Formats: sequence, structure tokens, C-alpha cells
Amino acid sequence: MYPLWKSEGVDPDGFREMLVRDLATEIAALDPVLGARVAAVDSAVDAAAGRRMISHPPGPDAVLSLWVDHAGAAPAWTPLLDDRVERWGGYLVAEAEPLVSAMTHPAPPGQRGFGMCQVVFLQQPPRLSRDEWFAIWKDSHTQVAIDTQSTFGYRQNVVVRLLSDSTPPCDAIVEENFPPEAMASDHAFYDSGGDEARLQAHMTAMMESCARFIDFDQLDVLPMSEYLIHSPLAR
Repeated sequence: MYPLWKSEGVDPDGFREMLVRDLATEIAALDPVLGARVAAVDSAVDAAAGRRMISHPPGPDAVLSLWVDHAGAAPAWTPLLDDRVERWGGYLVAEAEPLVSAMTHPAPPGQRGFGMCQVVFLQQPPRLSRDEWFAIWKDSHTQVAIDTQSTFGYRQNVVVRLLSDSTPPCDAIVEENFPPEAMASDHAFYDSGGDEARLQAHMTAMMESCARFIDFDQLDVLPMSEYLIHSPLAR
């Protein structure tokens, strides 16, 4: 997974179009690449600006996800990143997918996915061991998140290693797909059905669960638009 930063003054929608129609499509055609996805901060998610949290500014403008057989093939595509973005970082990740968005809201290749994709960069708190962190996040919190939010897609990417010296430290990247109404509505985000008591119960349960394994002053949350360029299942 590659967080990407655009040059100052570049239009967010123009940057997204370059990534989707040009860069990611070109990279997806390379032999070592099995699949590609772009998530980008663009005007389509302006309504979700209130959900954005940046503890390590500046937050990335996009994330390029590549499915590959081995990270050692990266020299085949990193020069393309150098040519088209101001800055990039790279993470080798192990992906888990508790909710598969394509099962409920499939999108044609290269077309914008339904709703928004909330991309979250997580740090393991010093107070927890690796095993403790995984036990809370993976074995306990996952179901809480599914039960208290309107997510229809949910991916958990554990960072295995950093792929460049300039890559910001990060322990995991979460991607959550929400319906469009969730950008601005807490009732839609927390799947309350418009019931205020249910909303408060879901918010409280979610925040209390997150506090067990997240230091909020180390959290980065970016609402993005999502484009699946090429599914790895298609090869």
C-alpha cells in the first residue's frame, strides 16, 4: 500500500483522475501486479470533511493498493510513482477482509465505488504488546465495529515492513466502506435507523472499544473515494 502526496496547487480531482486513468492503470498492466485499487481525497467526499482526523500532517492525498506476489518486484513500478507524485511511502501489508464490499456494492473496474472509503492509519500504543494489540483489535473490536456502524466493506491491513526510508511509521491500515449518507449523518454512519438512543449506544460502544487499542492523538482518518482498477481475482 502506497500513500501518495500531490504537488501543492494540484487540483484533488485532477490528481485522482491522473491516478485512476493513468498511473494505476499503467501499473496494473505490469506482469508482477495482480490487482490495483486507488483511494483518493476528492470533491466527492467533501461532505465527510468533518470525519477527517490528521495526527501526522500532512495526510496523504491518495492511497494506491497493489496485490503482488512479492514486494521485491517494486522496482518495476516505483519509478512510475517518482515521475507522477510529489511524495510517496510504501507498506508491505497482510490483508484480511471481514466484510467484502463487492458482495453488496460491486463497481465496474475503474469506476468510483459506492459511498465513501474511510482509510485509517493505526499505531500500536506502547502500553500494549503486539499480541495484546492483535487480540483486542482483531479478536474483539472487529465485531463491535461491524455491529455498530453501517459498513458494507471492511479491510484490515497489518503492516509487515516499511518499503522506503521516507515512509511514515504505521502498524496497520484499515479501510471501511460506508454508504454516501454516512459522510455527513451520524445516524447513517452508526446505523441507528434514526433512533437517538440507538445512536448514542452505538457511538459509545464504538468509542469505548477503540480506546482499548488506539491512542487517538496518534490516529489518522481520511475519507476517500475508491476505485478498483483491477481485481486480483480476475487473474
